[in-house]
This record gives sequence, C-alpha cells and structure tokens, in this order.
Amino acid sequence: MKILLIGASGTIGKAVTKRLAINDEIIAAGYSNAEVTVDLGSTTSIKKMFEQVGQIDAVISTAGVANFGAFEQLSDDEYQLALNNKLMGQVNLVRLGRAYISDGGSITLTSGVLSREPMVGSTAVSMVNGALESFVKAAALEVEHFRLNVVSPIFVKETMAMMGMDTKSGLSADNTAKAYVAAVKGSMHGMTLDAPDYIN
Repeated sequence: MKILLIGASGTIGKAVTKRLAINDEIIAAGYSNAEVTVDLGSTTSIKKMFEQVGQIDAVISTAGVANFGAFEQLSDDEYQLALNNKLMGQVNLVRLGRAYISDGGSITLTSGVLSREPMVGSTAVSMVNGALESFVKAAALEVEHFRLNVVSPIFVKETMAMMGMDTKSGLSADNTAKAYVAAVKGSMHGMTLDAPDYIN
C-alpha cells in the first residue's frame, strides 16, 4: 500500500511508520523537515500536498495542534488555533483528499481521550477531539469508496516522560501505533478506535 502519513516526525508518527514501513510504502508529511511539507491550517497547503503526492491507498494523520490552558484564560486565538488546525485541518484532509484515495482505501484521523475524559485545562483540546469523533461518525454515512475512522490515543508514555510526568497511566507510542495499523488494515468504518483496545 501507498500510505501518506501526516505528522510522521512526531512520537506517534514515528511508531506508526516503523510498524507499517515493513510491508508498505510510507510518504512522510509534516510541517517541516519532511519528505512532503504541509500546514494543516491552510487549505492551499493541503491541496498542494495531495497534488504533489497523487493517488494513494491511505492517509493517516497523527498531527494537529491545540493548546492547553485554563478556561478563563483561553484567548480567541487559542480557540481558533485548535479549530483551524487540529479540527478543520483534519476535516480538510478528508474533504480535499477523498479524490486521491483508491477504492477500498482509508483515511484515519487522530482525536484523543480528552474528548470523553476531560481534565482541567483541556477545554479547547477536548472540544476539537469530540468534534472530530462526531465528524467521522457522520461523514462515514456519506463516504462510499473509502473507509474513514479516527484513533483516540491516551497520553503517550514517551511524551509524559519528556514532560516530567508519571508514565504509569500512559501507553507507549509503539502500542498506540497498533490502533492506527488496525484502522488501515481492518474493515471498520465510521469508528473511534480507542488505542488501549488494540494492545495484543
């Protein structure tokens, strides 16, 4: 399979690449230092990426920016960043990418556990994660020639360690990557895949 992976240089992206690159061709995309560059906040940039890459069998997005911050302190700009980048950036991967996906292919987006298990400071992140999961469920009803799903990771151990947090409640990037592999190789459609459910 020919798979376009947006966010390939990130912690989860690297783990997904490692698992899929054994049998599939991975085209690495990201904001910088990538085979193909893309700014999820720009529809022009997303269009250019797909034009450059051409026909593909699958798209995986492990990218998307949204800020943590106290509810009373989040600014208009911080809400807009979450909406324009993590939410609409990934929605636009589907809207603009559908013409480039082979029949029977797939698009897999990324939300996160904070959609259903919010924490203090996660208002903007939880908002866009929940919206992504609802978008996938609804859009899948109208998508016919490819499958559409979203992976919901929990906190990644490697990121938690980097932030000086206790990693006991986290999931390794390698184990998180298993959910993305399942989304690409499986038959599910319109589903939210909770990453811990795919550890084997």
